[in-house]
Amino acid sequence: MSRRDRNKPAHGGVGAGHDHDTFTGAPTAEIPAGGELVSDPVEQPVTAGQELTVTLYLPGDTGPTTYSGVPYDLGHAAPDDQLSAEHLRDAEEVPTGHFGIGADVRTPEGTRIAVAFGDSWIEGAATTPGRDHSFPAQLSRRLSRGWIVNQGISGNRLLTDEIGEHLLGLNDLGMPGFRAHPEPADGPTAAGLVAGLTTLAERLRAAGLTVIGATLGPYRGTVYEGYDTASGQAARREVNAWLLGDTHPFHAVVDVAAADPTEPERIRAEFDGGDGLHVNDAGAKAIADAVDLSLLRL
Repeated sequence: MSRRDRNKPAHGGVGAGHDHDTFTGAPTAEIPAGGELVSDPVEQPVTAGQELTVTLYLPGDTGPTTYSGVPYDLGHAAPDDQLSAEHLRDAEEVPTGHFGIGADVRTPEGTRIAVAFGDSWIEGAATTPGRDHSFPAQLSRRLSRGWIVNQGISGNRLLTDEIGEHLLGLNDLGMPGFRAHPEPADGPTAAGLVAGLTTLAERLRAAGLTVIGATLGPYRGTVYEGYDTASGQAARREVNAWLLGDTHPFHAVVDVAAADPTEPERIRAEFDGGDGLHVNDAGAKAIADAVDLSLLRL
């Protein structure tokens, strides 16, 4: 539950000095368990790339909350009601993003966007917190029109609903072994992943969207025991060969898996986030730079 005094924001103030009635003037607003809450519109002009600060006042213990383990930015927690404070008092840095706060922004007629979805490679795991250096963010900075929306979910899989609705990612190949280690666990076959990717692409195309696929990145030698398996690597090679061929249903494919040609199954040392599975800021930039902007047509 988020509560405020009248004329102070319940959902949050957008920067100091911009307080709004955001829930039809009600003094309290309650988010149902497993649900979501959308505020009233806030009339305030913004520009592309501008940062917004959203504050919440929580009058009591909320219990477990929805959160992202890989936040787009660092948050802060402070005691008491400081909704209108320009500088938070006794603030503590929070390295996770709680309550899944987001902002929908009206854009000029004809503005187009691209949505990047997938697993932790998309969300930005191992990039510097608070610097907005994920692959989608760095790709967005290359654009002269439109932008990229990051919908990555760390731990997400294509064929399994568990961490978010299934989208796609390396975790289909590595997570069964990682979770079962040292017990054996079978991952999906290449044929199963190809079928899943085909279904996903066809649904998006049927909705009239341009669909750009990406190869599965390298992860040989990752520190996570049980993740790197012979069967998973074989399936990755087969799926990537299909993606780089001419029978896939995508409009185009970006080869994010291009690595050191002497060891194509490992992340290059200068791009390794430290665990052999995720890329750092430089690696995310290299992926962003590899995208042909003409494919986005924004």
